[in-house]
Amino acid sequence: MTGRKGFLFVFEGIDGAGKSTQARKLARGLRAGGFEVVSLREPTGGRWGREIRRKARQAGSLTPDQELELFLRDRRDDVERNLNPLLAAGRIVVLDRYYFSTIAYQGAKGLDPEAIRRRNERFAPRPDLVFILDVPASRGLNRIAGRRTKDALFEREGYLRKVRRIFRGFRGRRFVHLDARRDRDELGREILVLALKKTGRSVMISNHDRRQEKMDHPHRQDR
Repeated sequence: MTGRKGFLFVFEGIDGAGKSTQARKLARGLRAGGFEVVSLREPTGGRWGREIRRKARQAGSLTPDQELELFLRDRRDDVERNLNPLLAAGRIVVLDRYYFSTIAYQGAKGLDPEAIRRRNERFAPRPDLVFILDVPASRGLNRIAGRRTKDALFEREGYLRKVRRIFRGFRGRRFVHLDARRDRDELGREILVLALKKTGRSVMISNHDRRQEKMDHPHRQDR
């Protein structure tokens, strides 16, 4: 992508790591600092994202290759409609899951992780930071045990252990590995500091995030 002016911050991790909670915290903190922020998630609410969610309710409904193709279609649509235009316009995009999830989840089903990466990076903009929230598979599943909708394709402990290993193997300057068993507010403040540093702006972090915490739904379970 050319002419990029904005920033892309991505949250990754296994189911139940708390990505959605931390993505909301970061978006709020950045907005409080005067940034224009757009929050997105994958799978999207578009045609292909809805198909992924529908198929995920039934185990065995898709082969790993079919899963991959659906995620690629959904992501390509998201890049064209949302990510590229927003980044070109100078927005900060906070994204809950991206192609690193595809690498980890479909890679854990036997597909080549590097081949998945190459296919995505032909069209998907590279993130500025990737926050990988790490929890053991058993703890992640315990956190989401009360969900109304079960994800039969992905929410299995043995499988999530493999997914976690792939996530933990990502290395490079853009990757930030964080222990998601820590206090949520403390973790959120650390993430905000790192994101602000990446933008080149130094903003005093006050008690606004603690006040905003009261707006959260502490019993909501996050993927």
